[in-house]
Amino acid sequence: MKISTKGRYALRMLLDLSIHRDEGYISLKDIAERQNISKKYLEQIVPLLSRTGILRANRGYQGGYMLAKPASEYTVAEILTLTEGSLAPVACLDTPENDCPRAAECITLPVWQGLHDTIVKYLSGITLQDIIDSYNSSLPENYCI
Repeated sequence: MKISTKGRYALRMLLDLSIHRDEGYISLKDIAERQNISKKYLEQIVPLLSRTGILRANRGYQGGYMLAKPASEYTVAEILTLTEGSLAPVACLDTPENDCPRAAECITLPVWQGLHDTIVKYLSGITLQDIIDSYNSSLPENYCI
């Protein structure tokens, strides 16, 4: 499994919003500048996050985005699943019911299932707040996400 730019940038965007939560609604321009990400790329990610209720939007003067819930309520697994579609290492584990015609005889399926379970368990145990808290002190001025 490889995480795409879309998944990595969505995580960076949401972390940026978490860190700057006290500033109210944050413009995509500000996030793009701080994270060195194209504003146009962020504009492609926002609809994925908005329609699922992760983001709140405010249009007009001083408009922008903010998290709909506290950073402690968003897991990395949730964010990556929304942006990547699946965290499964093989296609036959993309859906809840494995419809592969060879599943019953597949001797490697338990390996892929174990890997998938480990990935999901690990990423489900990390919230945006956990990542921020891992610094144990204030973030440096030019932090990198």
